[in-house]
Amino acid sequence: MSTIKKPIVTEKATALNEKGQYAFQVERTANKVQIKKEIEQLYGVTVVSINTIRTNGKLKSKFTKTGAVIGRRPHGKKAIVTVKEGDVIDFYSGI
Repeated sequence: MSTIKKPIVTEKATALNEKGQYAFQVERTANKVQIKKEIEQLYGVTVVSINTIRTNGKLKSKFTKTGAVIGRRPHGKKAIVTVKEGDVIDFYSGI
């Protein structure tokens, strides 16, 4: 099973790329060792550090003809990966 779900490509995450940091959405059960091993294997870079963030799903309400339905988006986990200076991860090549 892959611990990395997908890279996060938002305006905020893209601004981190200039510092050599990259954001990924990862499995909620993944630890830093697993994330580091998979990033190094997939992208061929040297990982210096990893910061993880657990996020709670937002509460959503939807109004229908029969009444209000309250639900929740799924919980998640993000990893901010710092790579060695000079290493670059290119999300756009090979797509």
